[in-house]
Amino acid sequence: MSKKIVLVGSAYPLRGGLATYNERLIREFNTEGNDASIITFSLQYPEFLFPGKTQLSTDPKPNDLNIEVAVNSINPLNWIRIGKKIKKLNPDILIFKYWTPFMAPCFGTIIRYARTPNLKVITICDNIIPHEKHFFDDTLNRYFLSSVDGFICMSESVQHDLLNYLPKAKNILTPHPVYDNFGNALSKIIAREKFKLDEKEKIILFFGFIRQYKGLDILLHAMADPRVRALNVKAIIAGEYYEEAAPYLELIKSLGIEKNLIIKTDFIPNEEVKYYFGAADIVVQPYKSATQSGISQICYHFEKPMIVTRVGGLPEIVPHLKCGYVCEVNAISVADAIIDFYAHHQRPEFAAHLIEEKKKYQWDQMTASIMELIEM
Repeated sequence: MSKKIVLVGSAYPLRGGLATYNERLIREFNTEGNDASIITFSLQYPEFLFPGKTQLSTDPKPNDLNIEVAVNSINPLNWIRIGKKIKKLNPDILIFKYWTPFMAPCFGTIIRYARTPNLKVITICDNIIPHEKHFFDDTLNRYFLSSVDGFICMSESVQHDLLNYLPKAKNILTPHPVYDNFGNALSKIIAREKFKLDEKEKIILFFGFIRQYKGLDILLHAMADPRVRALNVKAIIAGEYYEEAAPYLELIKSLGIEKNLIIKTDFIPNEEVKYYFGAADIVVQPYKSATQSGISQICYHFEKPMIVTRVGGLPEIVPHLKCGYVCEVNAISVADAIIDFYAHHQRPEFAAHLIEEKKKYQWDQMTASIMELIEM
């Protein structure tokens, strides 16, 4: 039976993984015959809190989606107004994607004013415990989480954190779906032409915004490992700095690895993503903390093997020696994985496992889990 669905969260004209996820989810709901729309932010973060260069997308507007720009994350009067507006719309399902306690007052207040007897409020949990912790996180989390009817947890670590807050919370463990909206895979020859790289070069990729917990410094130390130097591996560092660049640039210089890096530290538009993944032999995610990773789901789309660290939900997503490597959170372990990959001629057996494993991560499985959750 068709449902009326409203999602409150990031979407065009905002950019980034949250917007990409929300748009793809609502598109899937509409494909399945539902009436699904998005109410996005007019102000997501005040400029002084946003670490990147801009919050706005340069991509074309997705004309197949109904997106209203209306939510101000720091204006309580706006939250009340949006909640009352949603109440008048009378949806069957109200969805939030939760990634930071900063959004808890906004989201929690909207829910309280949007409530009707038949409304089901569902939250897709990226994180419960944020990567950068603050003393007020617990209070904000409780305000938001207590207003929600059911939760989609995308990793076991997030599910564990949720149940610490709400032991009886209705929840379903459903992994992050594949990001399949970046176009078809390119051949290595075509992709590498963009970077003026030879087909035979050894190329690894670090992709996504740069923050301390993403562990770029671990990868840089791995690149300086004498064994990796001997292989003449090059690393593409692709993504915008979300913190000061100077410590990374100083580390690169002190390690003497400038010639082995291709640095593209601007935001990567959606239409260019396929070139970075197409050019790479393997993608390295040397995270110091994590719950799940959207980057892994881009890897599955392009069928690229991964090196991930043993943190959060990453080992759940990347079966060791099938779709890549699960290593320890240190440069030697990351270097060991890089060396093994090339010593075994890029492990051709990874390809078949990647194709099979990505079948688990389809969008219709996410929508089915949400529909199951509202009936619990």
